[in-house]
Amino acid sequence: MSQETYDFEPEATRREAGEAESSRASRGWWDRNADEYQSDHGAFLGDDRFVWGPEGLDEADAALLGPASALKGRDVLEIGAGAAQCSRWLAAQGARPVALDLSHRQLQHALRIGDDVPLVEADAGRLPFRDASFDLVCSAYGAVPFVADPVQVFREVRRVLRPGGRWVFSVTHPIRWAFPDEPGPEGLSVAASYFDRVPYVEQDEHGDAVYVEHHRTLGDRVRDVVAGGFRLVDLVEPEWPEWNRQEWGGWSPLRGHLIPGTAIFVCERDRQGVRERDHRSA
Repeated sequence: MSQETYDFEPEATRREAGEAESSRASRGWWDRNADEYQSDHGAFLGDDRFVWGPEGLDEADAALLGPASALKGRDVLEIGAGAAQCSRWLAAQGARPVALDLSHRQLQHALRIGDDVPLVEADAGRLPFRDASFDLVCSAYGAVPFVADPVQVFREVRRVLRPGGRWVFSVTHPIRWAFPDEPGPEGLSVAASYFDRVPYVEQDEHGDAVYVEHHRTLGDRVRDVVAGGFRLVDLVEPEWPEWNRQEWGGWSPLRGHLIPGTAIFVCERDRQGVRERDHRSA
């Protein structure tokens, strides 16, 4: 959950939060917190490293987008790019990445690091690109956990992907919602229902949301992927490596060795032309 100092103490609650309120809260939260986030986690993320989550699973090793050698010349969209660290790694492999984020301040940090990657400020639910513009789309904890309508995001991703394209995204593992968001022993006891899908909201003194995170069960995520027009080809639950001694919010070696903290969904858009030809020849 969020970590921010306000002039007021935000009220943490569970209540409904729609698309517009969630988007507004996310933009404001990340604009206010970008400096602290990059200061706290920039060394771990690096300037040009592709890390899928707090466990430290690196795309250079995981190859969830495909072999690094096959990325050259590929058009790639990164959603929720932050300071565009992942996009910079993709560019180093010869890909042609575009880094998209809702937060203006996060993209300013991307410019601070370097101007070698095209940056776009936009909402993931309304991607400002033509149909079939990209070979690959990826998101490392970007956008998906914070949107009220993930299927709309997935349909937009499918629209901008070319047939046969791959969509890979990571989110907080759904099982974590049943446990307190604490890195120590207090975070190891079930405290809520895994099936409670009411969003986690922090709101100001007027009742307006300043932070929103949406819970989906593992089954919900799979159904959302299918409803968005994709085929799920892999679900990766990274184990906590021995070398990683850091704590990041509720992620820690203690918890990471016992319960999963991240879920990575590897999805593909079917090659429509192949399926249509097969149908006609049947």
